[in-house]
Amino acid sequence: MFAKRFVVPLAVVAVGAGAAVFGVLNADAAVASSCAVTYTVAGQWSSGFTGDVKIKNTGSAAIDGWTLGFAFPSGQKLAGGWNGTWAQNGTGVTVADAGWNKSIAAGSTVTLGFNGTWSGSNAIPGAFTVNGTTCGATAATTTSPTASASASASKSATASATATASASATKSATATATATASASKTATASASTSATTVASKDCTDYAALVRGKYWVNNNVWGKADGTGSQCVWENGLSGDKLSWGTDWTWDGDTTKVKSYASAVLGWHWGWKTTGTGLPVRLSAGKPVDTSWNFTVTQTTSNIMNVSYDLWFHSIANPDWADQPTDEVMVWLYRSGGAGPVGTKQATVTIGGTSWDLYQGNIGWNVYSFVRTSNTTSASLDLTDFTDDLAGRGWLDKSKYLSSVQAGTEVFTGSGRLDTSAYSVTIG
Repeated sequence: MFAKRFVVPLAVVAVGAGAAVFGVLNADAAVASSCAVTYTVAGQWSSGFTGDVKIKNTGSAAIDGWTLGFAFPSGQKLAGGWNGTWAQNGTGVTVADAGWNKSIAAGSTVTLGFNGTWSGSNAIPGAFTVNGTTCGATAATTTSPTASASASASKSATASATATASASATKSATATATATASASKTATASASTSATTVASKDCTDYAALVRGKYWVNNNVWGKADGTGSQCVWENGLSGDKLSWGTDWTWDGDTTKVKSYASAVLGWHWGWKTTGTGLPVRLSAGKPVDTSWNFTVTQTTSNIMNVSYDLWFHSIANPDWADQPTDEVMVWLYRSGGAGPVGTKQATVTIGGTSWDLYQGNIGWNVYSFVRTSNTTSASLDLTDFTDDLAGRGWLDKSKYLSSVQAGTEVFTGSGRLDTSAYSVTIG
């Protein structure tokens, strides 16, 4: 999911990311009054793009409640955003805080994101306001887009993942990191081999390795908040079971997730494969049976988790521009103090196992079931989790399950995840 967590040292996570093969376009608003805004085109393709926006409080007092304003200069259209309430009227765009991120302490920054469409040109907005105050003249710098040369280059969409690290010393302490969604073109990277049953690695940002109804996504949505790299590989199918893995080395802000390498079934800001059985309406009552056997190797201490990420829409056939309404995470393993977004609501028993249930919102509803003890093997009907939420009146059964993802959210550290067998069957 897009991000949201905290740790001591604080760590958080969450879901998407920018397109490295297209370079980055930046507009840094000069400090004026008490705000500074950075606008980044993190990924761009033939008709769409992903934008990252950071608001910094450069004043001496906290901002308690904010609304960002700017205008698209070349006809761009907003498709959907996160970590705030986004709206467009003509060329003007406004973003109101999401509630949980309304307070910006002096010297602190909040991060937002959106997907949009463009045609002809994708010029950077020239001015930004926060609560009606102009943040300053825009100093625009651009990096020319560069595409990797590869015969097998393909468009892939990448989206958010979320996680949090919760402070272990004070249980009430929370911090938030935001996961963003994005779409980008990817090209195949040079392959390398490993003695531990790794077929070939792809270290290209947002690489998409398609195998049967699944695809492995090298999602590095939060890499701008640190330094490092991540690779993925897939070792093939045995029946319906996928073997795949990832390794990583990340440093930087311990409160922000850097990546969510995952095996994807179904939607991820668009579609890559067929025969997934998705979307499926919850009211249909179809089981979503899954099994997952994996190992985690920590070369250094890590802030991270291994989790399922389920996405829901109110429409039957969402595309890349359709923002989800709900997200459900199921955490099987965590280290370094990682914890989910929101607040703990209950402890429940599902599948014979105890889970702590958290509820939050980052522009859509986020529900996280965190296993009270780590495991590296699971056999679950994921419908049991959605039924629990429906029974509480939190998740409407008219919603469509559009995606089942399984991977690892990493804040900092070095290590690897090896999945020997992973499967999902709908109905």
